[in-house]
Amino acid sequence: MFDFHVALESIPLLLSAAKMTLFVSAVGLVVGFVIAVIVAAASMSPSLLLRRITSWYVFVFRGIPLLVQLMVVFYFFPVIGINVPPLVAAVVAISLCEGAYIGEILRGGFMGIPKGQLEATQLLGMSRVTTVVRIQVPQALRLTMPALINEMIMLVKASSLISIVGVTELTRMAQNIAASTFSPMEAYLGAAFVYFLINGVLSVIGYWAERHYGRTA
Repeated sequence: MFDFHVALESIPLLLSAAKMTLFVSAVGLVVGFVIAVIVAAASMSPSLLLRRITSWYVFVFRGIPLLVQLMVVFYFFPVIGINVPPLVAAVVAISLCEGAYIGEILRGGFMGIPKGQLEATQLLGMSRVTTVVRIQVPQALRLTMPALINEMIMLVKASSLISIVGVTELTRMAQNIAASTFSPMEAYLGAAFVYFLINGVLSVIGYWAERHYGRTA
């Protein structure tokens, strides 16, 4: 039978572990976004070499499952003589993966910007970096907001994979609770509830952001 006592006792532990889930997701999103801006800008560069490099980067990191990427990064550092905590390896892998996915989203936003605006920035003497940061990125964010919000929610769920390298986040905590209490149903339903709360809040924030951007566009 379902043990409500175990389920209730597990919630505080799961909520505490959710802080790590949010931390890894937030850092991965921020670092991944910076990489994505570079990828999106380079993919539309006049340089054939830059376009090919970014094309292969996106192809590789979108074509390989995140779980495999986590394991490769986790074991790569010791091979080259660098010992890093599992958390660092997890953040690096997630950031690189997000850079590829968000880069493609932003590239679509960049393509939706009228060419006349970009020509105007050249006439005004703006540098390439200034044009990307002040003109392209803000408009791309507005144009791709729904896709970015969806990617953010997917990232929170995908962060459960970092438990495989020993990071104690939400899913790992549920595994520990299930092992110690012999009540896997209660532990994993509790984790599902916490994930539901997190993504529910993110969805509401995303809905507000979409409406806000729509009003100010």
